[in-house]
Amino acid sequence: EVAASSMVGIMAMRTWIEPVVAGSQVASAFYDTALLLVVKNYYNQTNSTAPSHVLEDAQQKAVSNFYIIYNLVLDLSPLVSAYGLSKLGDRIHRKIPICFPLLGYLGSKTLLLLLILLGWPVEVMYGAAAFNGLTGGFTTLWAGIMALGSLGSSESKRSLRLIIIELVYGLSGFLGSMTSGYLFVGFSDRHREGTVLVCCSIVCYAFCLLYSIFVLTVPRPAASCPAKTKNAEEVGGQLPEAVVAGSSQPSESSIFTPVSPSKLIIILLFVAAILYDQAVVGAMNVLPLFLLREPLSWNAVEIGHGNAAGYVIFITSFLGVLVFSRYMRDITMIMIGVASFSAGILIMAFVQWTFLFYIARAVMLFALIPLPTIRSTLSKHVEGSSYGKVFVLLQLSLVTTGVVTSTVYNKIYQNTLDWYSGFCFILSFLLGCLSLLPL
Repeated sequence: EVAASSMVGIMAMRTWIEPVVAGSQVASAFYDTALLLVVKNYYNQTNSTAPSHVLEDAQQKAVSNFYIIYNLVLDLSPLVSAYGLSKLGDRIHRKIPICFPLLGYLGSKTLLLLLILLGWPVEVMYGAAAFNGLTGGFTTLWAGIMALGSLGSSESKRSLRLIIIELVYGLSGFLGSMTSGYLFVGFSDRHREGTVLVCCSIVCYAFCLLYSIFVLTVPRPAASCPAKTKNAEEVGGQLPEAVVAGSSQPSESSIFTPVSPSKLIIILLFVAAILYDQAVVGAMNVLPLFLLREPLSWNAVEIGHGNAAGYVIFITSFLGVLVFSRYMRDITMIMIGVASFSAGILIMAFVQWTFLFYIARAVMLFALIPLPTIRSTLSKHVEGSSYGKVFVLLQLSLVTTGVVTSTVYNKIYQNTLDWYSGFCFILSFLLGCLSLLPL
């Protein structure tokens, strides 16, 4: 009996997706810091006779232009493969949309290492981004992780299950960001700074890939409630009474209802998620550039600490869901998260000193709640066999709109750099408020 119990426990542990989440996020935190500082060093014009503030602005615009193209390639290339890989995951094996992106991550990060060692131009990273995206990228990987998390959890505990995955993601990013700055400058030769950091990133991705192939097993589906079997009582509280009443009519009269309750909920959730994600993506895209220039002018270690502060919201958001889920509906929790981010990013628009940056981050303590809770709510209105498709469609929607948002924000940042560098954060505040309307 003891042996059987131990075997059951081991099999249950093998269904944990958390090691993949943790390893890939530590690797990502290492890589993000390395890429930003490698690109900054590449565009460093120390030999010029121009005034320092002119050089700084020129460097900012060069780095910004690099990230515009890099993010476009990184975000658009998964459109080719993401849906197909997720569909294969639903039909053939759930590990397909996890292993393929990890393979792409491993290859693309190796290119950054070669760039540092061989002195290649930074434009090589456009090819790395394309390879990363064509193998699924984060779009497919995260949809696959969310599908596995939803598959092994009951509806009542799904919001908590998905926020736990996000918590592991955040804590790993926190640890990775805290150490990334030190690892970057740990190599004495300035022209090869980042070698150790990128090597650590590659090792982490290799671990995740091997774990996914040889250790990870797919959990058995937990009891779920397909959208087709939902009745008016289950969705009542989330829709106007008139709509619910309409949905309870016989099938002959239902043809006059243009959108069923579950479909209407799904549409509104998609709209809210897209608007909120635009606010977050836009702000987070220009934030690293904002930190590099005056008045903050942060170095590698300070950037690592700043990124780590951003990951603290994963802990506070988890605690928020843990408490709020006992007393509030999912929609209410989502609205609290949106309000938290909107208030924090408004403060960020007026940051002039380091302490004010950390105050803004502290106000965003529940900013992570909306998207995982939206995914949890969506999963309650679709069948388990469609989780992969629905999650990747949501992720593709976020990525597609995020590409436009990223480009627009970078251009706005460049054009407002001279008179008000925090203008983009005000735009994010307005978008955050707008996302409350469909909710």
